[in-house]
Amino acid sequence: MPPRLVAKWGALSCNARGILFILLSALVFSAMGGMIKYVGGELHTFQIVFFRCLFGLLTLVLFLRGQGWRVYQTRRPWLHALRVTVGISAMFALFHAVTHMDLAAAISITYARPLFMILLAILVLGEVVRWRRGLATLVGFLGVLVVMRPDPGSLDIDALAALASAALVAGAMTLVKILSATDRPLTILMWFATGAVIVSAGPALMVWRWPEPWTWVLAVLIGAAASLGQYLAVRAYREGEATLVTPFDYSQILWATLIGVLVFAEVPDTWTLVGAAIIIGSALYIMHREAQLGRPVPPHGGDVPGPDPDAGGPATR
Repeated sequence: MPPRLVAKWGALSCNARGILFILLSALVFSAMGGMIKYVGGELHTFQIVFFRCLFGLLTLVLFLRGQGWRVYQTRRPWLHALRVTVGISAMFALFHAVTHMDLAAAISITYARPLFMILLAILVLGEVVRWRRGLATLVGFLGVLVVMRPDPGSLDIDALAALASAALVAGAMTLVKILSATDRPLTILMWFATGAVIVSAGPALMVWRWPEPWTWVLAVLIGAAASLGQYLAVRAYREGEATLVTPFDYSQILWATLIGVLVFAEVPDTWTLVGAAIIIGSALYIMHREAQLGRPVPPHGGDVPGPDPDAGGPATR
């Protein structure tokens, strides 16, 4: 980087750098979603997930020289296995939704994951939720219903897949929180990255077809974008305060909307935009209440398409 740019970067406040990192992360993850949707026109979701996991792992290995097998040392292998199972299921659900739905609608629904996190905090972690946070959670789920607009006469499998991915990402994040008490972030990351390749290989082989040359390029870029997006998210939360950085993560909905319009000619309708606004508003209110109560505000996680900074890697993406 040129010395002048280095000096300008150093002059920025930590929060400003954190905001820039999270904006770049949101842009990278949105671009990844666009590539997934494009490749979905040729390949089955199972195969796309495998490529994302494989090339994502290879990208990470480039930065892990000297770690050796000790990076996998853990006293809780079965909990890691459960985290891999939940995370890869979330990825299958998300990639299906991104491939078959309008990009903006799919991404908007996945941002319901903080709402599921609250439910899991009550059921699994034994946390007490007061009425304001409970009401905000209900409002957030109403926003999800606005985006999905369920038809009593039929099930929208694609929208349900997006919602399932949000719930599964929340489950993966809860497991990460439990694992973080005993294992290093790098250990959590590598268990998932390696396990995801192994688990996704079987389904991919069942539907395998050799991609076209351009599809190979996009498959590599999907994996690289996943790792880059997660790195940028980790840097964002290291540099800036979570309460300030997190709201800018929702710019991913804006980027996804622009990509949907420009690349796939998908113009979101009014209800999708209203529902997305309700989801974002409820999540930001919950975050604001947590900050007022003096509790640590966890960054939004997920891998697909959202970062999982606590794990150093994706829950689904």
